[in-house]
Amino acid sequence: MFLFSFRSPIFFIERFKAVNTPPLQRLSSSDFQTGPIMLTNLSIRDVVLIEALDLSLHAGFTALTGETGAGKSILLDSLGLALGERASAGLVRAGADEARVTASFDVPLDHPAYALLNEQGIPAEAGEPLMLRRIISKEGRSRAWVNDQAVGITLMRRVAVTLVEIQGQHEQMGLADSSTHRGLLDAYGVGSSLLTDVTRAYVTWQKLITELETARRNLQEAAREEEWLRHTVDELATLAPQAGEEDALAQQRHALQQAERRGEAIAAAQAELNPRDRRNAGPAAALRGASRALQRLLPPPSAEKTTHDPLEARTSEALAALEGAENALAEAETLLSRLADESEANPRLLEEAEERLFALRAAARKHDVTVEDLPGLRERLTLRLAALETGVTHLDALQQAMQEARTVYETSARRLSAAREKAARKLEQAVTRELKPIKLEKARFLVDIQPLPPENWSAQGMEQITFLIAANPGQPPGPLAKVASGGELSRLMLALKLVLAEQSAIGTIVFDEIDAGVGGATAAAIGERLHRLASRSVQVLAVTHSPQVAASADAHLRIGKIVRNGNTATHAAPLGMEERQEEIARMLAGDVITDAARAAAASLLGQKND
Repeated sequence: MFLFSFRSPIFFIERFKAVNTPPLQRLSSSDFQTGPIMLTNLSIRDVVLIEALDLSLHAGFTALTGETGAGKSILLDSLGLALGERASAGLVRAGADEARVTASFDVPLDHPAYALLNEQGIPAEAGEPLMLRRIISKEGRSRAWVNDQAVGITLMRRVAVTLVEIQGQHEQMGLADSSTHRGLLDAYGVGSSLLTDVTRAYVTWQKLITELETARRNLQEAAREEEWLRHTVDELATLAPQAGEEDALAQQRHALQQAERRGEAIAAAQAELNPRDRRNAGPAAALRGASRALQRLLPPPSAEKTTHDPLEARTSEALAALEGAENALAEAETLLSRLADESEANPRLLEEAEERLFALRAAARKHDVTVEDLPGLRERLTLRLAALETGVTHLDALQQAMQEARTVYETSARRLSAAREKAARKLEQAVTRELKPIKLEKARFLVDIQPLPPENWSAQGMEQITFLIAANPGQPPGPLAKVASGGELSRLMLALKLVLAEQSAIGTIVFDEIDAGVGGATAAAIGERLHRLASRSVQVLAVTHSPQVAASADAHLRIGKIVRNGNTATHAAPLGMEERQEEIARMLAGDVITDAARAAAASLLGQKND
């Protein structure tokens, strides 16, 4: 990213307040194939010597101009902070506690940026902007937010690269990354059905490889453990554990134990009423004996009563009570006998239940599983034993299926390779047609297709795609970012973006001095292409010193400096048509703006509007 600093000892940027200035030109949604994806606002606070700066940006092509040192690059530096680029405490304005940058984007909910945020549980609402915010403390600590949710810098950067691409004199983001080239080539000229076929074939092939490796590993393990397997399977087959059996046995055991305790209590009660020890007559015999003894106190039934004896009446009452007790005792004996019949315990059944339960739990401990897992263990071990017996046949079948799947993948991948080769030549021709007008007529753009070794094949095919450039005749082609100079690379990227614009989800592209080292017709060609790129649903921002490029823009921001009370301030002003003409005239003529320069500026603007 473009690190920005000013040499001036006193420098600050004041917040720009639009007073009697026209708004930036906004293109209507009808100018785009889809809804615009774009950077709408950039808010900067306390960055380096910037106190406050707010910019509103719109769709289309916006030119940023101003004299050298006016502070144009600070916009790119600050934007870079919001995109997750490296930061340090030196970026915080002297006297401030922290630096803050917020970038707001208009992004539809089906954009890849939101897919990344959804993975992290960060919500999105229709109609709301996507905001990236970065704060750097004066101690150098950096914090990041996306939609007011704290995130790591890595996630912020992953989201940012789906939104903005920066092409500059010293660093590029986007097309210079070779990992994106294969996808761009496929989107440009390869049918989606070919990609689908290769992906499906690769997934099937890899699944069979996994199954084959698993089956081979299981067979090897089974062979090493065959004797143990047979013994254990036989042991578990004899035991024959059933699902839910432990709970059922535990409940049965509890019920039988309760029955046994009831039986013991009933038997004890019966023994008290009818003791087996003849020396203890028991309550029934005692009641009968007492009745017989009292009977002797009463006169025989045939005896004539001469006088009333009160003791005789009370004796009769005692005999009646004894008779009632005998009857109650007999009733109790009958009830106890009936209860004993109904609650008869089964010691044998209890013993069998306990033996079964203990056997199951012992087997579970032996194999370090729960009793409930024993049926599953038996099934798994039986399958492993069966795999040993039929494993070779199964392995042969899997091996054959895997080889057939590999053949299907290779066939589909070769068709994809052929389509990529055809698309590569087409892309080379399309880019080459754009190179000559932007002063790259000697450059050669190449799409390098390198076969990959089988171990590197993937669901994306069997080759690596890299975009190469040979900047001069006789020079071997090399990676884009390493071979071309800064200006050449920026112009090359412009040509590529023109051809590939519709294959990218990125909505904003920033060019920093793409016109460096060129002028005249070349600069005009660059401006025309930037305008054409912006007409393809892409927001273009360009820092430029070229009047031809600035005249091609849909909107114009002038970055300037003023001195107020001995302090230097930088402001950003959107320009209306008359102000644009004056600024372009300044770019043409320098410090002294002549009528001829104004006429030339009007001509350039007129050409753009034709």
